[in-house]
Amino acid sequence: MSLTLNISPLLKLTDKQFEQLAAVNQNLQLELTAKGELVIMPPTGGETGNRNFELDGQVWWWNRQYRLGKAFDSSTGFRLPSGATRSPDVAWITIERWEALTPRQRQKFLPLCPDFAIELVSATDDVEDTQKKMQEYIKNGLRLGWLINPKTRTVEIYRQNQAVEVLQAPQTVSGEEVLPGFSLDLQPIWD
Repeated sequence: MSLTLNISPLLKLTDKQFEQLAAVNQNLQLELTAKGELVIMPPTGGETGNRNFELDGQVWWWNRQYRLGKAFDSSTGFRLPSGATRSPDVAWITIERWEALTPRQRQKFLPLCPDFAIELVSATDDVEDTQKKMQEYIKNGLRLGWLINPKTRTVEIYRQNQAVEVLQAPQTVSGEEVLPGFSLDLQPIWD
């Protein structure tokens, strides 16, 4: 279960300070909300870690074949337009957006919202908090997002200007026009 510290009444972290805090606490996964709250997430357990690896691998393999963008794992920070810094479990941006970043921007938390993101609900995650995070991504420009919940075997699909679509125990999910030709095999996630 993640821990949220409301530090904003006492302290407002600058982007540089947050980067420094994350750098000296590399054993922790940290996020910063748009309200200035510090979110501390514990390491995942074995099942979640394996599922995350499976998701990363499938997206990596598709991206390697099509070369339409850059894919990122959960250790990558994205500084959203809202001011929040988030780290989706899997993220992807188009090659055009990557190439528009300066070399310095590429080395830091990326100053944009991903085009695509996956959040995997672990046993200790609060589903409502994860749903709020997905809504935050959409409000900041995410084009397609999947919230995958192995416990309920559901996939929530988030798209711009559309209601959330909930699929019950799908075997695959399409990357649609955002990730053309990509289909996520969910069998390893449900097993």
